Parts: sequence; structure tokens; C-alpha cells
Amino acid sequence: MVNLLFKKILLVYMAVALVATPVELLAADKKSQKRISVSHKSFSSKQRVSNRYKKSSHKASVRLRNALAAQRAIEESYDGSGVLQLASSKALVIHQNTGEVIYAKNTGLPAPIASITKLMTAMVMLDAEQSFDEMIYVSNQDVDYVKGSSSRLAVGSGLSRGDMLQLALMASENRAASAIGSHYPGGKYGFVKAMNAKAMQLGLMHTHFVDPTGLDSANVSTAEDLAKLVQAAYQYPEIRLATTSPSHEVYVEGRVNPVNYNNTNGLVRTGEWQIGLSKTGYISEAGRCLVMQATIAGEPMIVVLLDSNGKQTRIGDANRVRKWMEHNIHIPVEPKTTTTGQNHTVLSDKIS
Repeated sequence: MVNLLFKKILLVYMAVALVATPVELLAADKKSQKRISVSHKSFSSKQRVSNRYKKSSHKASVRLRNALAAQRAIEESYDGSGVLQLASSKALVIHQNTGEVIYAKNTGLPAPIASITKLMTAMVMLDAEQSFDEMIYVSNQDVDYVKGSSSRLAVGSGLSRGDMLQLALMASENRAASAIGSHYPGGKYGFVKAMNAKAMQLGLMHTHFVDPTGLDSANVSTAEDLAKLVQAAYQYPEIRLATTSPSHEVYVEGRVNPVNYNNTNGLVRTGEWQIGLSKTGYISEAGRCLVMQATIAGEPMIVVLLDSNGKQTRIGDANRVRKWMEHNIHIPVEPKTTTTGQNHTVLSDKIS
């Protein structure tokens, strides 16, 4: 009797299970279809956004290429016979020996100078007569936590002070410049203090420094002050040699293979210019900057170009200056006083 009752219960249970299983499978299938549908919609939406982004990015890239092509066309077509117009928002071109002003634009307006700072960093280091052979090391305090700039000198990397100077000037290596300041008597605080003392000594009345790299936008100067800075830096053969080297290979302590660095000034790398000193700079607040001592049309010149838009604009401006000078250097021009910040092409005003 008990066995019969157990068999009946078992049969009922099996029947219920057989009925319930297809229902559960159907429900699961419906849920799966819904997930697939939602996932497909999400993917389609993301794909549309991605396609719109790609199209927008492509259009921006095309516009940039067209703008650069137009700029190159203007540069190539400009033979120096027309009015000299530069894209840099602040610019100064003077004769190195006489102080005659060839071109001036907004020369008295203070502005961030980015890595042009490193010229002062080099002078302060050289004035201290610290050993070029002493090994100095990159520490955490040399890492750029403000701009997040990259570096191939990892924390703990060691180089001779001479190599650190070379990389700071030629390749604008920020950690190298910072390490130079960190290994100065009195540390970085003492180094920055010496930078500002040197600026006062040189008569750079509108120049101020807060760090040895130029990453801080509070490092400011004017085109007029920077012309004096270039003139002063040119007196150091170590700076002239480092800033005009196309490339430099170093053996970083802790690495097996050597590391090669290139000059940040493309005009130095091409070898088409006769350049005696060079330094580039860039942070977003400063724009693209370039200062040089160069022989143009047979004359020693100092060129200061600040706040250029676009990577090649400062190079384009430099080439326009050279073409204009090669075409006009022997033509007398009526002296004009630069007071309004407008473009003035002159040959007799002097920067003392």
C-alpha cells in the first residue's frame, strides 16, 4: 500500500517537472532575447557615437593638414620682398653686436616662457662651477606632477651633471633640469633664488622664475628681456655647444642600452641654418617659443619668438625673418619707435 502511494507521488512529481521545464526554458529564452536586444541597441548607439567622433576627428585632421599646407605654401612663396609679418604674438629680432632692432612686436609684454627658462638654469649651474663628472640622480621631487610631462629618465636614474645639462638644453629634458636644481647648494629653493639674482644682475627687470624647468607658468619674461638673456647665455661655450648639437646619446645608470636624444629645434637638426645658440619651449600657457642666436645674411642676430600657435609656426616665422633679411638687410629703412606693440620693421632702434 505504501509502495503504491509512493509510486503515485513520484509520477505526479515527474509530470509537474516535465511541464515546468519547457516553461522555464521559454522564460529564460525570452530574457536572453531581451538582453541581446538591449546589448545590440547599446552597441549600435556606441557605434553611432564612435562613427560621429571618427568623422569629426577626420574633418579636424583634414582642416589641420590644409592649414599647415597653406602655411607652407605661404612660406615657400614669400621671397622677403613684402612686409615682414610674423605669426608669433610676441617677437623681437635684433643685431647681436649693435643692438639694432630689425623687427619688434609686443616686446614689453610679460608672458610665460616655458623651457626658455633652461638657459638661466644652465647659467646658474655653470656659475657655481660644479663638477661636470659628478653623478646626480633623478628623485621623486624631479617628477612633473603638475603638467604630467613624460620623461625617459626614471626615478633613480643617474647621469653625470654634464650629461644632465646636455639633455636639459638640447632635448629640453625636464627631469634633467630639475635634478640640476635639486643638486645645487641649498637645494631647489637656493637654485631658484640664484636664478632670480642672476636675472637682476643681467638687468632682466620683467623676468621672474619659480622653478628650473619652465613647466610652471609663473616663469615669466618679455621678448626684450629674453634678447638680453640669449646674449648673456651666448657667452658660455658649454651652452652654445649643448644647444646646437643635433643629437646626443647617453648611458643611463641602470639601463643596459644607450638612450638617444634629439634637439627640439628642427632648424638645428636640418643643418640649413648657421645657429650659435638655440632653445625651444612649450607649455599651453606659453604657446610655442623659440630663441636663437644665428648668423643671417652674414650678420649675427638674436631672434626671439614667443607664443606661436601650432608646432611649425615658430619655424615658419624664423624662416620668414631669414628671407626678409636676406632680401632687405642692405636697404636703409626709416627708424620707427615701437610703442604700441604693432608690427614695426626697423633697422636702427637699439636694445642696450
